[in-house]
Amino acid sequence: MNMNAEVNPDVLKLLQNHRSVRKFNNRKISDRDLVQIIKSAQAAPSSSHGQAYSIIGVTDPERKAKLAEYAGGQPQVESCSHFLVFCADLYRLEKLALQQGVNMTESMDSTEMFMVATIDAALVAQNTAIAAEAIGLGIVYTGGLRNHPYEVAQLLELPKRVYAVFGMCIGYPEVIPDPKPRLPLEAVYFENKYRDFEEVNKHIHQYDETMKAYYLNRTHGTRSETWSETMTHKRKRPRRMNMKSFLLEQGFPLK
Repeated sequence: MNMNAEVNPDVLKLLQNHRSVRKFNNRKISDRDLVQIIKSAQAAPSSSHGQAYSIIGVTDPERKAKLAEYAGGQPQVESCSHFLVFCADLYRLEKLALQQGVNMTESMDSTEMFMVATIDAALVAQNTAIAAEAIGLGIVYTGGLRNHPYEVAQLLELPKRVYAVFGMCIGYPEVIPDPKPRLPLEAVYFENKYRDFEEVNKHIHQYDETMKAYYLNRTHGTRSETWSETMTHKRKRPRRMNMKSFLLEQGFPLK
């Protein structure tokens, strides 16, 4: 390893300049660019090189319209060039084992393997986002697919041992929003042990004021709330309580 390798400031700038794009123009992503994005996604790390994920690219207008509906009526799912669905996939590994005469049911039923596949899909998705942004595209994650997991699985013809973790809109931005401020480093990065909440809370109070000013500016004075208030409001009611039963039926008993 070359310990004297120079830092590439363009990469750091790209990573730190991310923003979610929800308005896309009509320009389509070329096949060549899409291949480069997916190849870059595949370079993401995976547990034991298992690559327990699959990516479904949705371009058919009718399917995109259905997915937009299932995601809660998100128009960007329809307007983006490509809508990618990132799936945790244990089906492929189990089938390969059966070809070799090995029954992997006990392993595939475990919570650990569910986590492995979910994390693999998430890592691949983030590589996808970075690659897309590197060539001038915009992206936004779409967790709303989990609003209707059964319908999404049926529409995409997902076999057992596969589920849609989330989607991602990719396309050429029509509007590029300002990046949202992030939590202070001191609130998320700790050394050697978990940091006491009271110490973290001091930094969150400062961040709350930053986000309050951000919302006021973004909405021209119509929205005035802190990050803490926003998160409490969003998370106070349980959501998607059917996910456990869906995962069980989809072949993830989480043993």
